[in-house]
Amino acid sequence: MSAWKHRVPVGTAAQGPSRRLLLGGALAAAASVALTACGSDGGSSSGGSKRLRIGYFAFPSGDLLVKNHKLLEKALPDYKITWIKFDSGASVNQAFLGKSLDIGALGSSPFARGISGSSPIPYKAAFILDVAGENEALVARKSTGISDVAGLKGKTVATPFASTSHYSLLAALDAAGLKASDVKLVDLQPQAILAAWQRGDIDAAYVWLPTLDELRKTGTQLISSKEISAGGKPTLDLAVVSDALIAKDPHAIDVWRKAQAQALGLLKSDPEGTVKAVSAELDISADDARKQLAQGVFLTPDEVASAAWLGTEGQPGKLATYLTGTARFLADQKQIDAAPSEDVVGKALYLKGLPDVLK
Repeated sequence: MSAWKHRVPVGTAAQGPSRRLLLGGALAAAASVALTACGSDGGSSSGGSKRLRIGYFAFPSGDLLVKNHKLLEKALPDYKITWIKFDSGASVNQAFLGKSLDIGALGSSPFARGISGSSPIPYKAAFILDVAGENEALVARKSTGISDVAGLKGKTVATPFASTSHYSLLAALDAAGLKASDVKLVDLQPQAILAAWQRGDIDAAYVWLPTLDELRKTGTQLISSKEISAGGKPTLDLAVVSDALIAKDPHAIDVWRKAQAQALGLLKSDPEGTVKAVSAELDISADDARKQLAQGVFLTPDEVASAAWLGTEGQPGKLATYLTGTARFLADQKQIDAAPSEDVVGKALYLKGLPDVLK
């Protein structure tokens, strides 16, 4: 666990118990995934058939379309494909460390943490699921009377640590002239945030959909990730693949990326079908699914492999710059020991076959 400790946030005294809870939850998630997947390495299951263990978030994106439409199962009929739901990037990171995932959704901030330090997690970013927009935001309870980020000084603010929301919260505080120590930061997962909000235990929270929409009903939005992105600190939801899978089964990665590209196309070409799929996956109404999808920013397959984002083989795109900036900010905030260079970050992107593999 010594390598992992550098990826867990260090901050106020109130964070000690939360860090233990974070690690405990992550270890429990990793153990659960390992039992579900029946093994510890990418490649083959005990029965000899090939398999893919995929971690995903219950969050509107093309990833849910791939799952709902069984695009991967149809394209790889000889594979045993297991989808495992996660609540945070910290748990996904721990699962990769435990060799319990082959592919997983992961926010740009926890990915930047994962590739930092002397013992980086053995994985690479291979796709961009979405760019954070109005679907992640900082909201204060209306009863507090807080109307701007500066008003959070001395208040209790919750967010899932080691997540894109955590990173954006730190960026928002910094822009407002506040330090992390100027507020009481509490590490809570989305559902726990909602419960704490309803009890009046917290004054504000930075979180994503669908919990975010529940907070908005009785809260005041102070800033969104879309605004923070416009200020030079974008956050994204990436999809990462293990180094073991890259070595053993690059064909499966190509098929999976093609399925993700197909899903991005469906987001644009079949909006009502997309709403139906997301509604079914999240167990929400079609109207709620439509509203949540409207808050996200989804790239086209051409944009994903463009110089503006992921890039192509031998030519990393601006994503490497964004991730390097994220890591530097986290290092400045004492969230990690040191940030990797852009060259190191570029090598943590899996670009083989791009852009042709997406067509």
